[in-house]
Parts: sequence; C-alpha cells; structure tokens
Amino acid sequence: MTNTELILNMLAEASTKDISQVETPETFEASARVAQRGGKIARDTRKALETQTGKKVVTSLNAKTALKGKNEPKQINKKNERRIKHARNIVLVIPGMLE
Repeated sequence: MTNTELILNMLAEASTKDISQVETPETFEASARVAQRGGKIARDTRKALETQTGKKVVTSLNAKTALKGKNEPKQINKKNERRIKHARNIVLVIPGMLE
C-alpha cells in the first residue's frame, strides 16, 4: 500500500466518522449508508487524482512484497525491551516502507 492509498483510506474513515457524528445514525442500515457516503468522498478524490496525474493510485504493493530482500529487523536489547513493555502506544516502523 502506498502513502497515497493510506491517505485515501484515512480520508474515507475520517469522512465517515464526521458524517456519523453530525447525523448520529440509529440503525445498522443508517450507519452503512453513512459509510458509503464517506467512502464515496475518498473514491471521488482518488478518481480526481488519477485524472490529474494520469497514474493509477491503487497498487498491488503490500507489506509482504515491500519487505522482500530487506534486512531483518534489528535486535532489541534488554533496555529497549523494558521500555517497549511499559509503553502505552507502540508504533511499528518497518525500514524501507516510507521510501
């Protein structure tokens, strides 16, 4: 997944959340309609970007294929291991994913 794909996914989720907060759907069906509208915002944005750039946004790239041939993760020493155990939020950074 590329950065653009991740951003569009976040846009769909944020749009759906914002619409849901305003409309406060009561049923599953109403929530599904809100989710479709949030997804449409991201879809329209993707199509506009593809029109402007002439390139497809959606790719077959995923973490498994992106990591092939990359170095193994670095070993965690005892000091860092203790920090990780006590951390409230853990963020996994995979070398090469942001390149």
